[in-house]
Amino acid sequence: MQIPRSIYFDYNATTPLDPAVREAMLPFLSEAWGNPSSIHQVGRRARARLDEARDRAAVFLGAKPSEITFTSGGTEANNLAIFGAARLLKNKGKHLITSAIEHPSVLHCFDYLETHEGFSVTRLPVSRAGRVSAEHLKKAIRPDTVLVSVMAANNEIGTLQPVGELGAICRERGIIFHTDAVQWFGKEPFDHIHQFNADLVSICAHKFHGPKGAGLLYIKSPLHPDPILFGGGHENERRAGTESLPPILGLVEAMEKFTKPPVFQAARLKPLSAKLIAAIETIKGCEMASPKEGVLANTVAFVVPAADGLSLMAGLDMEGICASSGSACSAGSLEPSHVIMAIHGGISANSLVRFSLGRDTTEAEVDWVCSILPEVIRRAQPHQ
Repeated sequence: MQIPRSIYFDYNATTPLDPAVREAMLPFLSEAWGNPSSIHQVGRRARARLDEARDRAAVFLGAKPSEITFTSGGTEANNLAIFGAARLLKNKGKHLITSAIEHPSVLHCFDYLETHEGFSVTRLPVSRAGRVSAEHLKKAIRPDTVLVSVMAANNEIGTLQPVGELGAICRERGIIFHTDAVQWFGKEPFDHIHQFNADLVSICAHKFHGPKGAGLLYIKSPLHPDPILFGGGHENERRAGTESLPPILGLVEAMEKFTKPPVFQAARLKPLSAKLIAAIETIKGCEMASPKEGVLANTVAFVVPAADGLSLMAGLDMEGICASSGSACSAGSLEPSHVIMAIHGGISANSLVRFSLGRDTTEAEVDWVCSILPEVIRRAQPHQ
C-alpha cells in the first residue's frame, strides 16, 4: 500500500481555507476596500459590510452585536479577555484562576500578570484525563478572585472540560469566567454562546476552514475589558486598529457554514480515531495521552517515553505524515509538552505525538499511518 501524497493529520493546528469561504472573501479585497471609519461613501460602504458581518455573527451566536469584538485570531482574543478583565477588575481583587493545561496564549498572560503586575494566580491541577474538577475550582476561589479562565477543549490531547458547570460556579459567585473555545467550534455541538456560561469566549476562524488572521471575542454586556491595543475607538473602543474586512467576512462565513453542525463529523471521525488508537496500543513503548471518554473525536495523542519529540516528528515527516508534538505555537521549538507535564510529570513530556484528523482524512490514510507507525517509533527509540 502506498499513499502518493502528504498525509495531513494536524487539523488542530490549522485547516485549509474552504473554497466557498475564499469566494465569499474576494469582493472585500476588490470592491469594499475602504476604511470602515472613513465618513465618505467608500468608507460608508465598508462600514455597512462590517456592521452586516457583526450582525450575522451576533445572530449566529445568539448574542448582541455590541458583544462581538473582532480580533486577529485566538491569541489576541485570549490576551484581550485575560489582560482586559484582570486590569479592569484589579481594584476589586487580584486573584486569578486558570488550569495547568491551557494554551500558551492563556498561560503566558497569567504568568505576565503574576510576574509584572502583582496578581496572584492559582493554576488548577487536572485529572489523569486532563480534566478540571468543579470541586477544585470551588476550593480555589477566594474573596479576591476576579477572573477564571478554563479552555473548552484541549488542543494537545483533546480533553473536553465541563465549562458549563465551571461557568455556573463562577456566575453564582459574581466572578468573570473566560473560556478559550478555539478548539470547540467546528468540532463539538454548538447551540448558542450561552451554553458555556461564560462572560468571555474566544473563537478562531482558521480552526474550522476559515482564514488565518481572524478571530472573535464574545464579551457579555455590560463588561468592557481594558483594551490592550490603543489608537482609535474601533470595535466599540475595545480594540484599536482598522478592521480588515476580508478575514472578518471569512470568519463569519466559516462560522455559519461549519459549526452547525460541526464540520469535524464525530460519527465519521470516531471510527478512524479508534483504528489509530488500537494500532498505537499494540506498539511497544507507546502510552496513550488522550482520554478514552470526553475527548474531541478527531484527536489522538500519545507519548513514547524512550524517544524524543524531534526524532518522532522527523521520522513521521520523512514518511509524508504531518503531525504535531503538541501546540503549534510551541512546536517549532519542540519544547516539552506542559500538558503532559501537568498530567504525568516530566518523564515523557518531550515525546508527545498528536494526530488530529479532519474532514478530508480518509480511511486509507489512517491504514497507511497504522502500517508505518511501528517502524517510525522503532527508529526514534534508542537502540538497546
